[in-house]
Amino acid sequence: MRGAALLALVAAPAVAAPAALTPGSAYVALGSSYAAGAGIGAPAPSTPARCGQTVNNYPRLVARRLHLDLVDASCGGSTTTHLLHAWDELPAQLDRVTAATRLVTVTIGGNDVHLVGDLARAECVSARAGEARRCARPPAPTAAAWARLERNLAQVAREVRRRAPRARLVFVDYLDMLPARPCATIPYDAVALTRARATYRRLARVTAAVARRAGATLLRAGALSRGHDSCSAEPYAVGRSNDGASWHPTAAGHAAVAAALVRILDGDTGRARDGRNARQPVDRRARGAAADARSPVGVASDALPRT
Repeated sequence: MRGAALLALVAAPAVAAPAALTPGSAYVALGSSYAAGAGIGAPAPSTPARCGQTVNNYPRLVARRLHLDLVDASCGGSTTTHLLHAWDELPAQLDRVTAATRLVTVTIGGNDVHLVGDLARAECVSARAGEARRCARPPAPTAAAWARLERNLAQVAREVRRRAPRARLVFVDYLDMLPARPCATIPYDAVALTRARATYRRLARVTAAVARRAGATLLRAGALSRGHDSCSAEPYAVGRSNDGASWHPTAAGHAAVAAALVRILDGDTGRARDGRNARQPVDRRARGAAADARSPVGVASDALPRT
């Protein structure tokens, strides 16, 4: 079964039981433009213009559905460094996480390995009949860049645990726009497509490894993208686009991520309302894309015993 294959079977450190999510619980969203919602809707009011947050990004959709008090710290162009440290006039995104925070989502890492920039550059190397290449192929991310990404992601997880020990921590990896074969919106040659796919897959592996070691929940947004690549009838992320932002998720993609998160988290809010056992499994529909770092069955808990 595809869903079963996506679930993690690993040991992870024991962590404090997350507090139940109740209406009004504090939710902090961290990340890059893949969290901010670049170009998918109206700009979110009272947010930094350069961050590109929109009113229908997945953090806002989740907050509205579960009646959470959202602080959206996500910002287009961010790397893991900008979660940990100030970025010009913007404070470190992690500074928005406090002891009162009950949910933290993290979508970050693509800019650390130049994912979006290289996707756009790869487009320009696809020579059409009779045309010369217009630019050089983007270089592959270096080993040092991958090592720094993994180290910083681990530090982000430790900082969330330190600042908000009762928070549920959810890593949301990147929606994947890449099709099996090129099309008008992904005008790559075979070499460029293969290289881009390798970067996507390695980014997903690094994110999953950090989530497991941190005892966090992982939402595999890349898995949600299956059947919804840039060449499909309903893409969750697109390459070349005349609407919204090229090389980014669509409004439909953000809605799909939000729906998957809600299916996981609604179990927590429902148990808070009616007092059911805190280890009750989440809706099985979420299992194909969600993996708890300790559980082979996708239980929505950050405090299962060590395996």
